[in-house]
Amino acid sequence: MPTDFRSDAAAATLLIRNATCVATFDDVRTELRDASVFIRGHRIEAIGPAADLPQQADDVIDARGHLAVPGLVNTHHHMYQSLTRAIPAVQDAELFSWLRGLYPIWAGLTPDMIHASTQVAMAELLLSGCTTSSDHLYIYPNGVRLDDSIEAAAGIGMRFVATRGSMSVGASQGGLPPDGVVEREDAILADTRRLIERHHDASHGAMVNVAVAPCSPFSVSRDLMRESAVLARAYGARLHTHLAENDHDIAYSREKFNCTPAQYAQELGWLGPDVWHAHCVKLDAPGIALFARTRTGVAHCPCSNMRLASGIAPVRRLLDAGVPVGLGVDGSASNDGAHMVSEARQALLLARVGRSLEPFGCDHGPAEMTARDALALATRGGAEVLGRPDIGQLVPGMCADLALFDLRTVAFAGGAVHDPVASLLLCASPHAAHTVVNGRVVVRDGQLTTVDLGPLVERHNRFARTLAAAAS
Repeated sequence: MPTDFRSDAAAATLLIRNATCVATFDDVRTELRDASVFIRGHRIEAIGPAADLPQQADDVIDARGHLAVPGLVNTHHHMYQSLTRAIPAVQDAELFSWLRGLYPIWAGLTPDMIHASTQVAMAELLLSGCTTSSDHLYIYPNGVRLDDSIEAAAGIGMRFVATRGSMSVGASQGGLPPDGVVEREDAILADTRRLIERHHDASHGAMVNVAVAPCSPFSVSRDLMRESAVLARAYGARLHTHLAENDHDIAYSREKFNCTPAQYAQELGWLGPDVWHAHCVKLDAPGIALFARTRTGVAHCPCSNMRLASGIAPVRRLLDAGVPVGLGVDGSASNDGAHMVSEARQALLLARVGRSLEPFGCDHGPAEMTARDALALATRGGAEVLGRPDIGQLVPGMCADLALFDLRTVAFAGGAVHDPVASLLLCASPHAAHTVVNGRVVVRDGQLTTVDLGPLVERHNRFARTLAAAAS
């Protein structure tokens, strides 16, 4: 790989030195042993044998005994839901009853709660090696704004795809959410336009993108879906929503719209390389073909799909058809965690067992999804789904987003000596030793460097108690 170092003396440098293994996830999935990564400013400048790269930099991380991978990419989340984890009344509910149980609690959200819950969710992600995350905030009571989430992301140092979600069809109009938590559609569109104009950055290395994200077919109108697509494309922003999540979702689409969710998306202009849909557990064969032909992306959320008993998404069939697929932890109240390595591990395991449950089994067996396939979903796959060609792989010129895992811990004992990359998913899911976002070390030696986590968690827990008590 190139070793011609630029001479921009003003840019700070970071050297990841002597890593046991660097898994680049470039086009040929190059893996280097005893290698270093040299970063200048916000970009990777060189990767290669440790002896061929500079030995010093403004900041040096001794990566001996560590695995380096691209920063993991989370394509679907509801960060405010970290306030309502493990609520007893909905622990054993499926999607629609789970939502009906939580909507009244979420109606009490405040701007301070959004800020705190966003940082808690992002802290958990960063500590798991995730460097880029989207978030789908679709409920805006009591003065809440998407700006609250964007400010939280800037404070903690995470690369952020903030999606302006919305709900406009309440129960009185045949929708699922109560009328008290929906918004007027003209207000939704006006605020979405404001957010794009104020915060959206389409440049290489952007720390904030804004996407347009009406919540779901059962909470917004056809008109809002159509107008949102027009608005997003006028600004070059991306589109995101939930689709085909479970059997009730399919039944709703057939009853209300007389079509499948994929047909509904096609009718409203919600297909294309600038669109990604969350879940798609129940996407049928014609829908998969439609997504593949249009390069429409999917955020696969295995833990949430299992937690809510929604089903097993046909990930291998999606990939084989050519559909872009990334991973999402989904909401902290339907996953109850936000650990991206764990999510990738679940994707690996669920893909293997999923095909065995199909009527005629499968030809692949355990190789239905390999550890490297699952890590590709968590890195390059997520980058493609989010429309970010500047992240997801460790290659000179790419954003300096990476995670380091200490292979000398008990979780890797007996595994990393054989295959450090596969061990990351086949062994117990570890926390990152170091996480670098845009050339900045935001996790060092397993500790966040950007926020004081103890007081943040304490404040967050006070908000969680207050929120639940107010709805009881």
